[in-house]
Formats: sequence, structure tokens, C-alpha cells
Amino acid sequence: MMVPFLDLRVTDVSEREELLQAVNGVLSHGRIVLGPEVELLEEQVARECDRRYAVGVNSGSDALILSLRSLALPPGSEIITTPLSFIATANAIRLNGLVPVFADIGDDLNLDPESIAGLITPRTKAIMVVHWAGKLCAMDAIATIAKERGLIVIEDASQAYGASMGERKAGGFGLLGCFSMNSMKVLASLGEAGMVVTDDLELRDRLIALRYNGLVNREECHYVSHNGRLDTIQAAMLLVRLRRFASVIDARRNNASFYREHLKERVICPEETPGFRDVFYAYTIRSDRRDDLKRYLENRGIETKIQHPFLMPQHPAYRGSPGRYPNAERLVRMVLSLPVHEKLTFDQRHRVVDAVQGFFAA
Repeated sequence: MMVPFLDLRVTDVSEREELLQAVNGVLSHGRIVLGPEVELLEEQVARECDRRYAVGVNSGSDALILSLRSLALPPGSEIITTPLSFIATANAIRLNGLVPVFADIGDDLNLDPESIAGLITPRTKAIMVVHWAGKLCAMDAIATIAKERGLIVIEDASQAYGASMGERKAGGFGLLGCFSMNSMKVLASLGEAGMVVTDDLELRDRLIALRYNGLVNREECHYVSHNGRLDTIQAAMLLVRLRRFASVIDARRNNASFYREHLKERVICPEETPGFRDVFYAYTIRSDRRDDLKRYLENRGIETKIQHPFLMPQHPAYRGSPGRYPNAERLVRMVLSLPVHEKLTFDQRHRVVDAVQGFFAA
């Protein structure tokens, strides 16, 4: 039995039929670019995130790039962020002529608020948080720091659509919230898709222009930008996926609970903070024997991922970047993500648990 890290097949017959009907609807009305499904998806996402506006874009990367561009920060401004994220987070900062400054992370793998204050300089303009693996950062503490120091908060919520803290959802804390909805995410398109949410009308209007080469009314270029529009077909399929989204989260959370129950004595499992609701984009365990465990599982047909083997400032393009992150340097050598997707079967998750326990028993 193979246990894939992800299963992107559409195996549910009724879901496949609904997806095909959604595509057929777009083909019938012919508004392939920024059709009515895009606006409908924006309305639903804004409502779910309790924000006034949402702007659909081509990808999570574009959501980050265009959000920063919409702020029109002075070149060379510093953005404090986490060292542990997909490289798109740092790239979005650099592509806007800004400087990423890497703070440390806590044992929950999210940005540690206590590591932020010592990195703030007169050039610091914003904090970009990353809700790692579907768990929200300590947003109350980070928001307090930002308010005291006059900083903007931007959420990279690419991995956390649907995650919450109390009644507040991911994307509902910062001036701007950015989502990826590509095929690997919890709310998954069948290609690339992204979204930006905000309560600021001026930023909303600027983002609408920025996603289409900086054009206002599709005629007059006011900003230097590129084409980052959300395809109507992807929006139509995401509307279908939203109908089943609650059950997707429930399945991932059930799988995560099963892992924790059976593996907490063997490895360090992720813990859900009281009052938080994690969506488990990934189930990231920690072990001093990470590399040996990964090989052991792979030899038994269980696919795992190291997310990520390098911190962002350890990549060649970012070596020498400012920041301090000793805990991140320690933890990145221990992290390993197990399959936790919603299509995981009863037998597959038992196989994962048996294999992990077998490794340590041996």
C-alpha cells in the first residue's frame, strides 16, 4: 500500500460532475477573463473572512507581490517576517524593492512576537506574518507591537484559509490578507489561484488595477504592474470546492487528532492552542532522528515532505539578509510533514502510525 503525501485526483463522482458543470457554464457564457464567477467568489471569500473586500488574483505569489505593491512603500523599507516559509514570501518583498528582515520562530513554527521588537529600525514599515501549516500566529501580541510602533501588518495566510482564533478567521487581522488557493492547498483550485482581502476601499481599488497591468478602467495605466488576474474557470471550480470545504477541514483535523493520539509518545506533535482552530495544511512533527525516520517511511511506501529543508535566509539569493533566528535554525533540522490530506483512508493512516512506531521500536 502506497501512502501519497497528497492525492490531487478528483475521485468523488458527484464533485467531478459539479466541476465539469462549472467549467461548462463558463464556456457557455464566454466571459473567460474576470467573468461573473470571479466576483461571486470574491464576495464569498470576503464574507467568510469577515472583510469588506476580496480581490481575486492569479496565485498566492501574486497576492503577496501585489499587496505589497499596493502599499507604495519607499524603496529599501524593511519588512519583518519569519525565516520559515516557502520562498515566495521573501521574493514578494524583494520584488517590490523592499528588504526582508528575518525574525525567529517559536516551537509552534510560527513567528515569535518576542523576537520582533529588537529588529525594528527607523526603516521598518511592516510585519508580514505567515500562518505556517494552517495554524494562526499569535496575532494579538503581534498586533500590539505593530500598533505601538506604527507598523502595518500583512498576513501571508497562503496555508491557512479557514483557520481561526475565536471568531476571527485567517486573513481577518492585518491591513491585507493574502491567500494561495493552488491545487496543494486546503481550499484547492485545479491550477493556480489566489486572493487578497482587506477592509480598505482605496487598497481594493488599487489592487484591481495592479492585477491588470496597473490599468484603471482597463484603459489608463496608473501603476507599473503585470497581469495577475484570476481565471474565471478557476473561480468557478473554487466555488464548487467551497461547498465541501467544511468537510475537508473536518477530515484533516480528524487525521491530525489520530496522529497525535498515537504518536505523541514517539515524536513532537503539533499542538492546537486553546481557542484556535487549525486547518492542517500539513501535519509537521519534530524528531532528532528526522532524516532516518524519513528514509524508513519512504522505504515502506509512505511519502513525506520536509517543509522546508532550508530557511529562506539560507537560500543563496538571501544569504547575508538581516535578522536573528537561532530557534528556527534548530527546528528546521527536525521538521517532517506526514500525509494528512482529506483523502487519506483508514488503512493508510494506520499504516503511517504503525510505521512511525515501528521505526522507534526498532
